[in-house]
Amino acid sequence: MSSYVAKGAIDAAILISARAEWLAALDFYNNPAVSETPFGASFQINIAGKDVLFLQGGWGKVSAAASTQYCIDTWHPQVLINLGTCGGFAGRVKQGEILLVNETLIYDIVERMGNPQEALQHYSMHIDLSRLRPPYPQPVRVARLLSADRDIDPVEIPALVTQYDAIAADWESGAITWTAQRNNTRLLILRGVSDLVSAAGGEIYNSPAFQQRANEIMTSLLQHLPGWIACIGE
Repeated sequence: MSSYVAKGAIDAAILISARAEWLAALDFYNNPAVSETPFGASFQINIAGKDVLFLQGGWGKVSAAASTQYCIDTWHPQVLINLGTCGGFAGRVKQGEILLVNETLIYDIVERMGNPQEALQHYSMHIDLSRLRPPYPQPVRVARLLSADRDIDPVEIPALVTQYDAIAADWESGAITWTAQRNNTRLLILRGVSDLVSAAGGEIYNSPAFQQRANEIMTSLLQHLPGWIACIGE
């Protein structure tokens, strides 16, 4: 399955952020030979006749934006695909649901000198899914995904639901989307809900259970990745 592909010749680049998610990908592909980048490891394989790069982009908005730009500048992929996990708001989404993201919004921006809504809108992005060819390879829920440089704060949930009709949040998708769109690069984001958070707290906060759930979600996403690549089309 493994093959080397020269820089600048990539059909699709798979961005994976959290270390737990990356370890799950390495395990799924039987620990392929990796190369190091300024952000993390990478490897290249052929999937469904396409040259595909996997890149460990790192956690948080800074690493996500920088690694996305590095990937675009280095390999010029025809499409970026971000696979990973997210936290869900209890009562609004189910653990294990796969979200096909059509909007991202970075919500931890606090503007006190000007218009706070204008600042939030600057980092609110729509992802064009019109070129996806149904039927989709797996059951998904099309949804907006919020991002911040922190796990979901239970205290903030009522306001996030009221203000943004939010169902889930992560750390990186907003930065990845913003950077991809500035480069006119096609993007697909698929995130599985690893855990639920309510006003009472997070069900697996401070628990080793995240690794197991990340493994389950990444295994499902990677099993269906050939179908998603075909679904994206040319």
